[in-house]
Amino acid sequence: MNKDQVLGFLKKNTMIIVLIIVVAFFSWRTGGAILLPMNVSNLISQNAYVFVLATGMLLCILTGGNIDLSVGSVVCFVGAVGATLMVNMNIPIPLAILIMIALGTAIGAFQGFWIAFVRIPPFIVTLAGMLVFRGLSNVVLNGLTVSIKDKTTFVNLFGGGADCYIHDIFGNGTLNLTCLFGGLVATAVFIVLQVSSRIQRSKKNYDVEHFGAFVGKLVVISAVIVLFAYKLAQHKGIPTVLIWVLIVVLVYGYITNNTTVGRYFYAVGGNEKATKLSGINTNRVYFLAYTNMGFLAALAGMITIARLTSAQPTYGQNYEMDAIGSCFIGGASAYGGIGTVPGVIVGAVLMGVINLGMSLMGVDANMQKVVKGVVLLAAVIFDVVSKRGGKMIVKN
Repeated sequence: MNKDQVLGFLKKNTMIIVLIIVVAFFSWRTGGAILLPMNVSNLISQNAYVFVLATGMLLCILTGGNIDLSVGSVVCFVGAVGATLMVNMNIPIPLAILIMIALGTAIGAFQGFWIAFVRIPPFIVTLAGMLVFRGLSNVVLNGLTVSIKDKTTFVNLFGGGADCYIHDIFGNGTLNLTCLFGGLVATAVFIVLQVSSRIQRSKKNYDVEHFGAFVGKLVVISAVIVLFAYKLAQHKGIPTVLIWVLIVVLVYGYITNNTTVGRYFYAVGGNEKATKLSGINTNRVYFLAYTNMGFLAALAGMITIARLTSAQPTYGQNYEMDAIGSCFIGGASAYGGIGTVPGVIVGAVLMGVINLGMSLMGVDANMQKVVKGVVLLAAVIFDVVSKRGGKMIVKN
């Protein structure tokens, strides 16, 4: 590998390298506590909503650096309505789930209409939504907490109960063999997909990374997947909520990489005028992005109330900031048109590791916010400066 190839590899995988360094640092500072099986499992359960919301937020950001400030309030409102339906009104769980999904999607479509067709700035529309749906959450719940502990089917389905893990079909030992087998299968699928993609790119005479760097990346990521599966297998196995996260990540990863609709998001963010002149309905792209955001906010709302086994008017606070931060830290451009679902997941995991690591170290909650803010600012500065060829330009 020559110097340019090394620099290109480091730039492309900066956040992965940072994540490894951060995990190593907190492992040292906590005496390895952050890598305990229980903490690895908690990392997934506590940050599942971030993975879901950040995936949806990426589509909004791709359209030109736009964001959705209302998602935290929508999560709370959908959860409040769902808990009220199931507990206070005894609505069947399947029907309540459908109503929550429909409600979240309708909210996203409502906001998407004003953004896409009336062209009101997304910041204004979603800021209004943040206030409106936070207030409606209080109205629905009357400022009280609604417990859903007796609705075990719903709680376990969305990963909030004590039994919300995939049972070991191979045995009942201390090591969950089903989880370990799943990790090995995931590793094999990852390697096959990466090798297949490289072969296809080579046949089309596209640029491919150096073979040594490619093999090194496969080895490192495969080792991480196997280690992750092994840690989960030592606890209780695969959390149910991880299945939901994987479905979201795989579906949206495929959409953004392999579909025409996915390429539209990148095109609009890259140059909206040129995209419109090429015959693409850019209004529909905006509308789809925000409607989809409402749909995923509904899913995150169900995950949230299942994990906390209740609905409260305060749920969802700062969720939008976690999602936005994960996108930018994961490599999404503040100007739109650049970003990937795997990158966003790396950003979300990095934020989760920082939160968990600082909590285990006993760092003050206010200082945790300071660190997260600095990390977010650093990620955006890196994005802006790298696009200028490494030059910091200060305008008068």
